[in-house]
Amino acid sequence: MGGVISGESPRNSSPASKLERKMVEAMQQRARKGTSVKSFNSVIMKFPKIDESLRNCRTIFQQFDEDSNGEIDQQELKHCFQKLGIESTDDEIKDLFQACDIYEHMGMKFNEFIVFLCLVYLLNDPAVSEARKRMGIGCLEPTFETLVESFVFLDKNKDGYVSKNEMIQAINETTAGERSSGRIGVKRFEEMDWDKNGTVTFKEFLFAFTRWVGIDNEDDDDDDDE
Repeated sequence: MGGVISGESPRNSSPASKLERKMVEAMQQRARKGTSVKSFNSVIMKFPKIDESLRNCRTIFQQFDEDSNGEIDQQELKHCFQKLGIESTDDEIKDLFQACDIYEHMGMKFNEFIVFLCLVYLLNDPAVSEARKRMGIGCLEPTFETLVESFVFLDKNKDGYVSKNEMIQAINETTAGERSSGRIGVKRFEEMDWDKNGTVTFKEFLFAFTRWVGIDNEDDDDDDDE
């Protein structure tokens, strides 16, 4: 698998925002339930099915993209929240938008939108849970749960982050005895650790995952229209 980043570099993450802290807390709570994932290979085997499921988000993406320019800007995201009856302040919407606009295009591309939907799933407050049904993403919840469980499997100490050692340990569990397992773990970790700070957040994991299953930041609309 090639590097996650192609052609352009995502911005470096700023110190943990309020939204990131909420994501970490939500992941820590979720980790207490455990995970059904037993190996990283079992996740890899699901890549084709996950890819197909995530591409079904295209219709929802197009509904949000009011001017049909291939990106969802902050105002369009605000309009969507209003239509869905989600009560959020401008600052909360801005934080969520900036968290997903990792390339700083000032607009969410399709893969960034997928990350947004999965973060909405993770945060899972009652208003958002009801909104998910109105958004039509209820059928995607098994896929989002697989992504959450995969991260929980990697996060061995359940602190809401994945370290390089944890990634190597996860790969070793899958490829026990293979001399290349350490290199594979390091490579996978480097693909996830976009800001190079030595730890991987769930958001960083999601961006890497969309690339692993074949959904690039320059995802071609024509591929899905054929």
